[in-house]
Amino acid sequence: MLKIFPKINRKFWYLLISFFKNKRIYPYLYKSYWYFLFNKNNVNQKQANYYSARPNPGAGIGHQMANWIAGYWFANKLGLNFAHSTFSNQKWETFLGFGHGEANVLDLINVGYKKVRLPLFDEFNLKEVDLQKKIIDSYKSQKVVFVAEQDQGYRDQFGVSEIIKLKFNIAPSRIKDILIYNNNNFNIAIHVRRTVIIDNKEIIENDAAKSMRWLSNDYYEKVLKQVVNNLKLNQPISIYIFSTSKADEFNEFSKYGDIHFCNDMDEYSTFLHLIKADLLITSKSSFSYKPALVNDSFKICPRNFWHGYPSDKQWILAENDGSFDISLLNQIN
Repeated sequence: MLKIFPKINRKFWYLLISFFKNKRIYPYLYKSYWYFLFNKNNVNQKQANYYSARPNPGAGIGHQMANWIAGYWFANKLGLNFAHSTFSNQKWETFLGFGHGEANVLDLINVGYKKVRLPLFDEFNLKEVDLQKKIIDSYKSQKVVFVAEQDQGYRDQFGVSEIIKLKFNIAPSRIKDILIYNNNNFNIAIHVRRTVIIDNKEIIENDAAKSMRWLSNDYYEKVLKQVVNNLKLNQPISIYIFSTSKADEFNEFSKYGDIHFCNDMDEYSTFLHLIKADLLITSKSSFSYKPALVNDSFKICPRNFWHGYPSDKQWILAENDGSFDISLLNQIN
């Protein structure tokens, strides 16, 4: 029964901040803000303090990675060291390897650091960013791990892509990776988002969430058709479709070549194959956006998405009808 209470507390806290977030009273919900109000003129020697963001334990891995990435990004922007908060699923923790070489929040607390929660802030609102810095500075005489409020936003997640590429590629778990791709072929991976699966359980979404993320089969087929008809390669093309839908829903794709339907893969193998594809066609989903950040090859992504994309030749942006500048495919050889 006691295990239920933390979940109830988290739910109550989430409802509380959701209600007050856009109100002037919001910062007053936090002890850190009250501390700042009474310690504005703290001039003692500054400690080497840390910043972290907890991967949301109730969310999918794409969402959790967004939390971790925000923590890494804002630690640097706020002039703090980064502290790793572990993923709720140990298999993902091991698979990604992001904590390797980083200070861990729990370890820091065990050696005397105090955990201090910070209010949510809008990264594009200079006043809110400045308040974060002032709160942090008010604690500069103490040993502190600052923890971002759950789901602190960071839009352009590609800002740490080189870091997560390195961490993923040197993770000890890479020795266990197994790919079904043919090394002699040009391997195209398509992620078609239809449902949310977390720890092998389907999560029911409301209609608004579904519509925001929905792209029809026509979208993916149009993108694929343009790719197949315009790529100039000296090797055969293999196409791998990753989706929770049934294989017969993609029968029309068979006319584009060597098709492999991969709905029998677990989420770790799927994630790996999206990362290792020679060309990745993503959906409006964090589950394919995050592998795209780690993928070293070309990506075709829906332009209308809630995270940003870098101005880079490897990122090709498609409209909602599946059209894109096919001349950009000439870069692929």
